[in-house]
Amino acid sequence: MNSATSQTPDDRPAAAPLRELAAQYGLEFLPEPPAEILDPALVARLPVDWARAHALLPVRLAGEPCALTADPRQVAELEYLGMLLGLELRPVLAPRDRILRAIEQCYYRKDDTPTSFLQTLAEPRPANAPASARSDDLLQSAEQAPVTQLVNLILLEAVKRRASDIHFEPFEDRLRVRYRVDGVLYEQAAPPKHLEQALISRLKVMARMDIAEKRLPQDGTARVRVGEREIDIRVSTLPVAEGERVVLRLLDRDSALLPLTVLGMPDDVLAAFSALLAEPNGLIVVSGPTGSGKTTTLYAALSRLDAARRNILTIEDPIEYQLPNIGQMQVKPKIGLTFANGLRHILRQDPDVILVGETRDAETAEIAIRAALTGHLVFTTLHTNDAPGGVLRLVDMGLEPYLLAACVRAILAQRLARRLCPRCRRPARVTQDDLRAYGPAFAPLRGESVWQAGGCPECLEGYRGRVGLFELLIVDREIQTLIRAGSAGVEALRASAEARGMRSLLADALAKVREGTTSLAEVANIV
Repeated sequence: MNSATSQTPDDRPAAAPLRELAAQYGLEFLPEPPAEILDPALVARLPVDWARAHALLPVRLAGEPCALTADPRQVAELEYLGMLLGLELRPVLAPRDRILRAIEQCYYRKDDTPTSFLQTLAEPRPANAPASARSDDLLQSAEQAPVTQLVNLILLEAVKRRASDIHFEPFEDRLRVRYRVDGVLYEQAAPPKHLEQALISRLKVMARMDIAEKRLPQDGTARVRVGEREIDIRVSTLPVAEGERVVLRLLDRDSALLPLTVLGMPDDVLAAFSALLAEPNGLIVVSGPTGSGKTTTLYAALSRLDAARRNILTIEDPIEYQLPNIGQMQVKPKIGLTFANGLRHILRQDPDVILVGETRDAETAEIAIRAALTGHLVFTTLHTNDAPGGVLRLVDMGLEPYLLAACVRAILAQRLARRLCPRCRRPARVTQDDLRAYGPAFAPLRGESVWQAGGCPECLEGYRGRVGLFELLIVDREIQTLIRAGSAGVEALRASAEARGMRSLLADALAKVREGTTSLAEVANIV
């Protein structure tokens, strides 16, 4: 056997400078392979595991088929790759880590969609859903069962489209699949009705659920990979008349662990909120409806704190993302671990900062208030329409106004608005007809030049991504006096706060419409 082809990866000339090695063998050297040479069509028949194991990737360089390699002595592997593709491949040298990165990028860009896969499925046939406790790599599906391939393609397509949720909804004559992207549901290609049971069973197996139990709702979790990127999935099933509905929440750490500076806070709100994080104690509340980005804001706030010198603990339901250097506790009501019980035990762990995922009842609220009063910085969330409403919500829970006045430092209300695509947004002028359609609250925009959604291949309906709308109520002495009096309503609190500079949700929304960040139509639906 040729010694050049019998070497193990560890024996290969990793120590020799690749540029010198390329000159020695008369090969072209690419220290950083450009993205434009990647051709997903070339890897259509090449298993991703083989490409990774050998660090070999077919590409097109100036129109010529080539193979990226970190070792020119991979003669046998290069010949095998050429035979598989039916092409004469010219070897091009590149660093191994750059080749592995290019492999992930190339397979991620492959045009494998649920729609194209569904067209290849045969007529109804039995489909088994094999159990697997490990995380599945969505880029590797060529040798798996058809239903597993279909589920992987649906998940991969959702990740590519930045979907936050996937809905599987059974009806009498069809199975509807929808992705939630930027807060809006979009219908996708429908799998054949005969695959419904096998597909739902596969989802249950991934989430370690009881596939035989179809009468009761179930909850579970799964984990998948897109190359080196791991994505956690929360799975919920619900029995309905036509079968079982399944909803998957995709929890992508890369898209959720964001810094405060990119959330869309106005400069003055960002400065004031950042200053609050330096407070030694007190209660900071983030309020808004479900899906308004409260958890993302709180995680961004915690990431600003010095976890090396402070003991930061959280109690959540559920834990959406694992945070480095922070202790996180999962609520488990079935065994008596509620927010209130967990919070009591957290207080015995010598915490400096506490995050209470949600204040749902008077008992949890009272313990959180006591913790804030005894020297802890406490973060929590509420479901209220605006910042002043958060004060009234806590009072309605039975908390004494004088305690709230003493410990609440601020309430941040927020919403999420879809962000206009910068490539295709179009200028427009606000007319009287617009004001009649959207309401008198938008009268300050009359006659102004704004932007509206267009539509292009880079976006969905003229929008791409979302931006936060914020309203920060700082509890200063004037607000403390109103809270302590116990008789001030939402409007009195709002008037007092706005008199000293608080910008309302609507004012922040109008500012972002004027900037061209979002559209008047989008804001009208949210605020």
